[in-house]
Amino acid sequence: MGTYARRSPLRFLAPVALVAFGIALLMIVSQSNGGDGNDPPSASEQEKARDLGASGRKSEKKKRDSSLPTRTYTVKRGDTLGSISEKTGIPVDKLQELNPQIDPQQLTTGQKIKLRE
Repeated sequence: MGTYARRSPLRFLAPVALVAFGIALLMIVSQSNGGDGNDPPSASEQEKARDLGASGRKSEKKKRDSSLPTRTYTVKRGDTLGSISEKTGIPVDKLQELNPQIDPQQLTTGQKIKLRE
């Protein structure tokens, strides 16, 4: 019976610590995988959706592009003639031809640009 007297209560600590570690690890992994699902998609998920054409925005954009463009476009912050061309589907050369008075290097927010005659 002398061997039982030498056993320490710490012998229970190792399994308890192992279980606690496992629970903590599971919580960390579940949170890093998106957890609640409200996080925005990662860049790789966005690329995958773009490549597969799964984005709902693209189908809406295609519908809008098929109709006639409006007569003017209001320049937004960060716009360039190239980005306006992509948004409207009108070539940069045509935009410059329709708007000879504008300087492509000095577009200002709120400026109106003709898209068609």
